[in-house]
Amino acid sequence: MNRCTPQPRRVRRRLLAGLLAGASALAALPAAAQTAAATPAVRNFPAAALRGELAVTQPPAILLDGKAERLTPGARIHGLDNLLVRPAALVSQTLVVNYLRDGAGQVHEVWLLNSEEAKLKRPNSPSSWFSWGTAAPASTAAATTN
Repeated sequence: MNRCTPQPRRVRRRLLAGLLAGASALAALPAAAQTAAATPAVRNFPAAALRGELAVTQPPAILLDGKAERLTPGARIHGLDNLLVRPAALVSQTLVVNYLRDGAGQVHEVWLLNSEEAKLKRPNSPSSWFSWGTAAPASTAAATTN
């Protein structure tokens, strides 16, 4: 009993034509990627993410905005390409990051920022620390002028 039925020539030709078309399309991809302008993409970060300067001293010990902090045991550090980075690879580097804390106050998730992401404002970014208006509520300001 013959279980393999011979394929008609038309089916084999179509299959071969499809394989050749796919191979030629894949061969053109690297050339197109090398000529495209390399603009860094901006990732979406959680709304609760804070901005800071990270310096890894001796993992899990870090300096965050000059203050001694700790990474959680399962902390994730996302690199510029959004792949995970080991804290030991960042020792003695100062980097601009977005980060999240866990319930105990330790740093749990960190994103290293590219130049475009660093330009975006966060709630605690250094440029938003200054307020050029009055710090007193309107009712207090009105009471002090009378």
